[in-house]
This record gives sequence, structure tokens and C-alpha cells, in this order.
Amino acid sequence: MKKRSGFVVMARIIGLVKPLIGFMALAVCMGLIGNLCASFITIFGGYALLALLDFDIPFSLKFIFAAVCIFALVRGILRYAEQACNHFIAFKLLAIIRDKVFAALRKLCPAKFEGKDKGNLISIITSDIELLEVFYAHTISPIAIAFFFTVILCVFIGSYHWVLGVIALCAYVTVGIIIPLVVSKASGDIGMSFRSKSGDLSSFVLDGLRGLSETLQYGQGEKRIEEMNVRTDELSRYEARMKSTAGRNQAVTNTVILIFDLIMLFVSSAMYQAGAVGFDGVLIPTIALFSSFAPSVALAALGSTLQNTFAAGNRVLDILDETPVVEEITGEREITFTGASVENVSFDYDCETVLSDVSLSIPYGKVVGITGKSGSGKSTLLKLLMRFWNTQKGSVKISDVDVSKINTANLREMESFVTQETHLFNDSIKNNLLIAKLDASDREIEEACKKASVHDFIMTLPQKYDTSVGELGDALLGGERQRLGLARAFLHNAPLMLLDEPTSNLDSLNEAVILKALNEERANKTVVLVSHRKSTMRIADMFYSVENGRLS
Repeated sequence: MKKRSGFVVMARIIGLVKPLIGFMALAVCMGLIGNLCASFITIFGGYALLALLDFDIPFSLKFIFAAVCIFALVRGILRYAEQACNHFIAFKLLAIIRDKVFAALRKLCPAKFEGKDKGNLISIITSDIELLEVFYAHTISPIAIAFFFTVILCVFIGSYHWVLGVIALCAYVTVGIIIPLVVSKASGDIGMSFRSKSGDLSSFVLDGLRGLSETLQYGQGEKRIEEMNVRTDELSRYEARMKSTAGRNQAVTNTVILIFDLIMLFVSSAMYQAGAVGFDGVLIPTIALFSSFAPSVALAALGSTLQNTFAAGNRVLDILDETPVVEEITGEREITFTGASVENVSFDYDCETVLSDVSLSIPYGKVVGITGKSGSGKSTLLKLLMRFWNTQKGSVKISDVDVSKINTANLREMESFVTQETHLFNDSIKNNLLIAKLDASDREIEEACKKASVHDFIMTLPQKYDTSVGELGDALLGGERQRLGLARAFLHNAPLMLLDEPTSNLDSLNEAVILKALNEERANKTVVLVSHRKSTMRIADMFYSVENGRLS
């Protein structure tokens, strides 16, 4: 994880406000006017007191009473409007950020996330992004409001005497800037640690839910609960430290406010005795300072929360800044499939050689069989044909064009890839199949399922094609999931089919139906078939054997 300073994170996430800068300016204006109204309710109360004491003031009591009523009404309306505007900005920006994050994930997958911690990733795209709502709704505009409010109040208080204006400025700067910075620095990396531990807990819970059957089978429930309690307790300790920091922050802030209020009172009183200011120069500046710390206090409260927010922002920026292993290709000429080849390809994964100087030919209209032991590089070969990774040496070509020179969308249109583990979304069977072809008709879906020998099974279900497959397809057996994966490939109708152990979970009858369908498709399709089964390989026109990353 790249560590960025809080200022860098703040600058980056503030930069996303540009599309909504008008709404942000409106929120700042409403917040500024609302806070001024709140302060001047008290200040006008001071003027009323001066009037009752027969001091000469620029306002009548009737005017003061009317102004206070108007200020109170306007304050309430603007407070609501400011919050509504800020939350509109926040939720709009969260949608923009999520769109950017998912766009980044599409570019990074699958290479960057192969074998990575999915639970931690889920934590980032849910709770971490959600936490940024606090920053957009309760941080950006309060900073701007506090700045302009400070300028106005310092000028107003300074109109009685410049020394009093300086005292007010020192008070606002201490409460609104110095205290948050000191508290934030004192918090250290606790916010980042909390977000990381939260992500780890999410991963542990997700892992536990997926392996619940195995946990129950082997009687490991107590051990899992014990480990979850340890992780939860550790997370609670981090949260307790953050709350303790927030409590100390509030105590320090209130103490500093009281000290500056007393300083203002004593200095203005001393100046009154020296004849530098009148009695109004004691009362009004003191009351004005007493009643004007709200914007600065809002900033002071950020000191204990910004670390958590910046940590969340830092984790989100890690995804947005991540460099894809494979860049998306656009702008090249469209090609049609006429065959494929792998020429002298070598590929290392995590410093381990997976393929070494591999070459093979995949002629148009042929079924090419690839066999070999587990871990020999067969699946990697298919992923290189899909360009999930780039080769480190050699080239992979489609229609005599290197895959790195083919538009990514064009390449995906020409290929169908069926993996060993078919992923199904928690949706209906029909919607899971439509991923392969969004505009497919019901007839096309049924024909694809017949070729995959799964149509008859689907028709026995209560809701047929509208039946939900459950989370991760858990409502179906492994063979049924695998056949739906094949049905997707048939529905996609790409000229090159890459099948990784497509019949491993099937009985001999269903295997025979699928092989028959593949055999009938050879007139307009090319198939690369990876399998351990000799019965599956009987339809292959040519064979390659992969051993220790080499072909024979």
C-alpha cells in the first residue's frame, strides 16, 4: 500500500468536486450566512443590553428584535439547506468514485487480483468509499466556511481595536487549525491501521461464510469463533484509541476556547480602563468571540476523524492509481478470426517459471487438445490467449496479429473462455446466461443450454430459467454450474472457444452430449480443449502435452 500524506489525499479527493463546484459554492454561502446569523443573534443581544443601559448604539430596540427573529428563522432554513446541499454533493461524488473504482477494477482484473484478498477489496469498495461521505458532507464546506467566517469576525471585532481582532484571529487559528493538526499528527497511523484491520476482519468473515460447511464438518466452529473474537477485540482496541483521541481533542478544544474568551475579556477590560475602548468595546467583542467558535470547533473535531477518513481515501486511491498489468487496447483495426498461434512463449508468475519457450499452432476449424499434469501451465496458456497477462518472451497471435495489437473488445468478441470454476452471480439462470450476450432471445438461450446438456435440467426447476442460482451458484451442483458455463460459451458464439477442463464435473452421458455439440460446431469454430480425460480428448484433431512448462 502506498503511503500518502494527509494533504495529498485531501487534495486528490477534493479534486473530484470539480463537476459539482457550483453546488459546493452554494453550500459554503448558505453555511457562512447561517453561521453569521447564529453569531449575530447573540451580538445583537449585546447591543440590546447596551440600549437598555442608555448607551448610544446604531440600532433601535425594535430593529434589534426584528433582526434577531429574522436571523433565527434564516439560520434554521440555511442550516437545513446547507446540509441537504452537502449531502447531495457527497452522495453524487460517492457514485462518481464508485464508477471510477469499478472502471479501475475492470482494467486491473484479472491479473492484479489473481489469488488476492477479496474480503479486503470488498471492504474498500463498500465501507471505505462510504466513509468518504463524511469528508464531502462535513469537511470541505466547513473548512471554507470557517475561513470566510474568521475573516469577517476578525474584521468586525478588530473594528473596536486591532488588538482585539488579533486575539480573535489567534483564537480561531488555534482552535480550527493548530489543534486539528496536532491531534491528527498525534494519532499517527491509527486510522490506517483501523481500516486495514477492518478489511482483514471482512476477509475473515467472508472466508468463514464460504467455508461454513467444512467448519461444521470438522468441528472447527469454536476455533473460528475464538479467532473472530480475537480479531474483533483487536479492532475494538483501535476504535477505543480513536474515540479516546476524539475525547481528548474535545476537552482540549473546550479548554482553549475558555482561555481565549477570558483573554478577550481581560484584555478588553484593561483597554477600557486605559481609555483605549469604550464599554461597548468590552461587551461586544467578548460576546462576539463567545458566540463565534462554531465553525472553528467543526474543524477541531476533524482532527480525530480525518486520520480514519484519510486512511479510507488512501486505500481507495491505491486502486485508482494502480497500474494495470495489461492495458486495454483501442484504436486498432478490427480483425476476424482465421486461426491462432503461440510462438516461443515464456512466462513467469511470481518469479516461478510457468511456461518456457512454448510454441503451438491452432488452425481454424480444428479441435486442439492440450494435456498435462496439474500446474504444468495449461490454464496459463489459455489466459495468455485471452491476454489476461502479457507474455514476457515470444508472442501470442490471433489471425497472424499479436494479441497486444488487437482491440480488447475485438479480442473478447472472438474468444469464449470456460474456466474450471464457473462463477455464477446471485441472480436467475437466465440473467447469468445473458452475460454472454445481452440481447440474446429466449430461443438462443435454450439452444445454447441444449448444446451444454443443461436445458432438460432447467425445465425441471419450479421457475425454470427464472430460478435463482443462489450466492456463488450454491443452489446448483458443480456439474450444473459447469454446464451453465459451457452454455454461456455457446451463447457467446465466438469463433475461438477456450475450454479449461469443461467436463471434469460431468458424468459420461452429459459429457457425450457436450462433445457431440462441440464436434458439430467445428465447421465454424476452433476449440482449444484442456482436459485430463481421455474420453474428452477423443474429439481432438491434434494434441499437445505440457510438461514442466514445455510442450511435447
